Amino acid sequence: MSINVGLVGLGKIARDQHVPALAANGAFSLLAGASPHSSLAGMPCYRDIQTLLTEVPAITAVALCTTPQARYDTARYALEHGRHVLLEKPPGMTVSEVLALVRLAQQQRVTLFASWHSRYGRAVEPARAWLSGKTLRAVSVVWKENVREWHPGQAWIWRAGGLGVFDPGINALSILTRILPGMLRLRDAELFYPSNCETPIAARAAFDSNGAAVQMELDFLHRGTPSWNIHVDTDGGQLGLLAGGSVMEVDGRARQTPAIAEYPALYAHFAGLVRSGASEVDLSPLQLVADAFLCGRRTAVEPFIE
Repeated sequence: MSINVGLVGLGKIARDQHVPALAANGAFSLLAGASPHSSLAGMPCYRDIQTLLTEVPAITAVALCTTPQARYDTARYALEHGRHVLLEKPPGMTVSEVLALVRLAQQQRVTLFASWHSRYGRAVEPARAWLSGKTLRAVSVVWKENVREWHPGQAWIWRAGGLGVFDPGINALSILTRILPGMLRLRDAELFYPSNCETPIAARAAFDSNGAAVQMELDFLHRGTPSWNIHVDTDGGQLGLLAGGSVMEVDGRARQTPAIAEYPALYAHFAGLVRSGASEVDLSPLQLVADAFLCGRRTAVEPFIE
């Protein structure tokens, strides 16, 4: 029997990734959507999750693609009404609110899945396996893209809780916390805030992983081809994890990776969690971003004009 899904939040990520991934997976039936601003042709759509679950009670799971600022209340309502919940990244606006959702899911005995989609890049698990048993020497992360191209008109990203440049940057951290053999500890950070924004447009951060230095550079004003790359120097060679985790190189030579793409793999995992009655909520990427906001030096830069 398929898992009946409602999609809440019908913006770019829902349309580009969630809808096609659900359509291609026989484990799911996408019954309806909810958004105060958007709709999808050929599918019933409602203003909010309350109306969605009232009008389509057959929905047993919801995928939440709302902005982070709205995610907690939406997820809480779904869990209180006995639905399984998939959270787009980041899983919430704060660590504490996600922990509250974890407790609620346990009480309701339903699945809660914090779906770090970049962890499902084709090369991530092969990279993790290759790094196993090796000693890290240094790690470099360069995550740069043009916000006007990838997040056009998305004012929420500049408001408190929207993460700014850490919205893409947290993808890199989700990969690092999956593939590196040691825990990451923030050592230093500098965040660059436009004078008219509540979140940073660029950042530099330094971490430690089992004594190895991890350097990260984030930029939301990058022109040209995006750079979503991680390089790891080890005692057994150099790993390149490129194109957001979809390409793997060892000592400059490409390695073969699985064919399944991010979101199809993510939904396959969600189906397994629902059917087994399990939850999966790893907060380490969000915690590292919270640490950067807590301890990072703030540097003012020129205003951001869309």
